[in-house]
Amino acid sequence: MTEPIIVVRDVRVELGGTAVLRDVDLTVARGDIVAVLGVNGVGKSTLLRCIAGLQPPASGELGVLDRPPSDGSGFWRDVVLVGDEPAWYPGLTVQEHLELMHAVHRSSRLDVEAALGLFDLDKRRDMAPATLSTGQRQRLSLAMALLRPSLLLLLDEPERGLDSAFRSRLAAILTEYAAAGGTVVMATHDLEFARDARARELTLEAAA
Repeated sequence: MTEPIIVVRDVRVELGGTAVLRDVDLTVARGDIVAVLGVNGVGKSTLLRCIAGLQPPASGELGVLDRPPSDGSGFWRDVVLVGDEPAWYPGLTVQEHLELMHAVHRSSRLDVEAALGLFDLDKRRDMAPATLSTGQRQRLSLAMALLRPSLLLLLDEPERGLDSAFRSRLAAILTEYAAAGGTVVMATHDLEFARDARARELTLEAAA
């Protein structure tokens, strides 16, 4: 049996004295894609933050890559989180953001030209991120995440701002990432996108 990449057991999270997650269980193996589904407010983003080591649970067990998740450099060498839109570097173009990511990590899954093409950004390479549309900035965030080496992708509504054609392409990109040994956990509202990515579904219910 494949060793699990993520183990979540009876996890409970409280914010302001109110339960956001209650008794959540999840085991994710290498090569899995898991879609966390549910209505707004059931804790999809909170679960991702727990797995990323950014939100400590009130109780329960959490393990990621055989260790407790932690907001440290060793953890982030293996794990990529795409959540809220990042703070872009003033004065750097789309291409320069990708080049910086490549330089920082020294090795990459994609070269810069391949990432520009795969995420439909080649005609926007000389633009500043702030001048792009919401969907184009989301594609840049995803390109930066997929360019760098990683074992685990945590994606919070990766389909945000993307048209239907690119959602299908992204589903294929994630399927290929998993087939190569990566693991994906994503919070999404788009069931069709999740199924296109061949994701296992985890539907969260309200904790109250």
